Amino acid sequence: MVEPQPNIPDEDAAFRARMIDSAVRTLEAEAEGIAALSAALRDGLGRALNAAIEIVRASQKDEAARGRLIVTGMGKSGHVARKLAATLASTGTPAFFVHPSEASHGDLGMIQGEDVIFALSWSGETAELKNIIDYAKRRSIPLIGMTSDANSTLGRAADVVLALPQAREACPHNLAPTTSSLMQLALGDALAIALLEGRGFSAHQFHVLHPGGRLGALLKFARDVMRTGDAIPLAHSGSRMSEAVVEMSAKGVGCVGIVDARTQLCGIITDGDLRRHMRPGLTEQTVDEVMTKNPKSCRPDQLVSEVIEMLNSSKITAMYVVESGRPVGIVHLHDLLRIGVA
Repeated sequence: MVEPQPNIPDEDAAFRARMIDSAVRTLEAEAEGIAALSAALRDGLGRALNAAIEIVRASQKDEAARGRLIVTGMGKSGHVARKLAATLASTGTPAFFVHPSEASHGDLGMIQGEDVIFALSWSGETAELKNIIDYAKRRSIPLIGMTSDANSTLGRAADVVLALPQAREACPHNLAPTTSSLMQLALGDALAIALLEGRGFSAHQFHVLHPGGRLGALLKFARDVMRTGDAIPLAHSGSRMSEAVVEMSAKGVGCVGIVDARTQLCGIITDGDLRRHMRPGLTEQTVDEVMTKNPKSCRPDQLVSEVIEMLNSSKITAMYVVESGRPVGIVHLHDLLRIGVA
């Protein structure tokens, strides 16, 4: 006879539960910081953000001497500053990161008179920023400061102060930069996106700066990925289904487009249409009796991301690319899979 085992607490389960509670507390603390930041933007911080935007825009009006946004900071603020410099540059605001310590050893020469300096320091008392601040004053270079203390050294020196509201760190000791770093990052992103929208930065311009990876592929146009010429399966209105089936099989995209006497796309026959109409004498019918009229299509200048959305929402695998009513290409799901976007 097996003796019943006493109930032994699952210490691992209790530990995992505590860790989940810890993670939730972290997210809640950081969410409170973001909420405080949003509220501040509706008040005085919003006016400061507008002033910062105008300074950056003014530095870039002259195409012959276009200024850059020099982003700098130390420690966790430095890590945030690096990310913000990359975001700004990729969204059309010329920007790069300068390490404040390296700036004191020659990298100040990277900063020109038409530039704007964007310095991040939660306390506003980062000693390593002193030489950059002094350099900005000597050269009359506009300085935007992001700090939680408008009366700090950075706050007093800055032409515009983005004063972050006080918030408790997610760290239980209120020490490790967590909520504060997220708030810096969020406000920096807000600045970058406001500058993007202010200049009307288009998806095409975004693609020019993002040619690689999945994002670059999504920003291509239908004309960049479509099959053209003899690779487009087409049959003429009035032709027999036997001809359409041969064309469909030869081109291997699971469909054939039907064009009228003016070579306008007027219908499509898919594998599914063949299955639904399968019966004796099918091959002797005309394509007009089988085709689906007014098929889904896209433009050559339509983004690949939009084409994918249309394919998915319509539950189809291929789409004709049409210009002035005439099919100039076809995009197939397999082509999108090959470039890694579907």
